Amino acid sequence: MAEEFLQYQNKPLVRCGDVIYYGDMNDKCVAKLTIKSKVKVGDMDFADRVFIQILSTDFSDPKKLVIQKGEQTGLFSAIDTAYVWLKKALKT
Repeated sequence: MAEEFLQYQNKPLVRCGDVIYYGDMNDKCVAKLTIKSKVKVGDMDFADRVFIQILSTDFSDPKKLVIQKGEQTGLFSAIDTAYVWLKKALKT
């Protein structure tokens, strides 16, 4: 039975600790979001600074692994940015 993943804009989101992968590994690239800092609100931690990378899934040339990178404040802004960048990268 195939494992079901949380989806955003019809692409899977997979989290491991402070790293979130967004996209399908069968596509030519995916997004990697790394939570660099958190803020505490009450008794909950929320992502503050998030580093975004669009990575090639073709590992044959390590020099071309990172397609685009940047940073956003807040997880929603980071995922939204990753969506736009990933959509653009998949069109080329």
